[in-house]
Amino acid sequence: MVVLVTGANGQLGQSLQFIAPNYRDLSQKSEQAKQIDFVFCSSADVDISNLENCKEVFSKIKPNYCINAAAYTAVDKAESEPEKAHLINVIGAKNLAQVCKEHNTVLLHISTDFVFDGTSTALSVTNGKGYTEEDIPNPTGVYGQTKLDGEIEIQKTWEKHFIIRTSWVYSQFGNNFMKTMLRLASERDSISVVNDQIGTPTNAVDLADALIEIITSSFQLPASSFGIYNFSNEGQCSWYDFAKKIFEINNKNIDLKPIPTSSFPTPAKRPKYSVLDKTKIKSTFGIHIKSWEESLKNIDFSVIKEKKP
Repeated sequence: MVVLVTGANGQLGQSLQFIAPNYRDLSQKSEQAKQIDFVFCSSADVDISNLENCKEVFSKIKPNYCINAAAYTAVDKAESEPEKAHLINVIGAKNLAQVCKEHNTVLLHISTDFVFDGTSTALSVTNGKGYTEEDIPNPTGVYGQTKLDGEIEIQKTWEKHFIIRTSWVYSQFGNNFMKTMLRLASERDSISVVNDQIGTPTNAVDLADALIEIITSSFQLPASSFGIYNFSNEGQCSWYDFAKKIFEINNKNIDLKPIPTSSFPTPAKRPKYSVLDKTKIKSTFGIHIKSWEESLKNIDFSVIKEKKP
């Protein structure tokens, strides 16, 4: 079984490469596929915004599954570069859906909690469960809008898809909040972090594992299983709480100050509350999800390397 991964140099792409050896042999797990052959492609290998390039790559690789980990994720920069965000997040998603359809390839596409406004009075949110897959999106910025538009293009183009919405992704790879906090802690005595945005950190390695679990479980599932799913680690916290736990685990003595969002204005508006309910993905695929605190402790901080996505 061949799995093509786009965005190989990003956080999720590198996390998938990190766990790939664990899934070389599937003989004990799947009767349909004895092993997974991963093909990792960076933007230099496949330009998802170029349909002809996508067709060339798919014709050569002939993947059974495609994990689209390529995305324009510069949330604030997207406000001044809407065309670039649209090209990757919308056109790129549409192109991949089209070539997946032509090759009967199942598409796993990564989306985001930013499709929600974070102030919704959706029943699932007011009940404290977090956003479900049935809640109506209402993005407030360019990044969230382009990710939502990408979802819509996939849904219109190719039925064999899994769209996975996730949140607050971090890892030992690439650039992310966790690594920024550790860097700032080495440069400053005091750091201020917003404490009125609530969500859930997601370890990219856990997300990568979940994607492979979806692939290896999908053989036994009906066509009705295709669609949108939420995945993040369990629990919820503020960015301040997240930073506090990062410093606690790393024994960093830092003066950490909580501040409101109003004290840290950004070009793009962030959701105030974007916790995702994971009931659907757990019940459909039998995935066990760790708490965000437990998963953060599992990071091997000693091997963190600064790599540009």
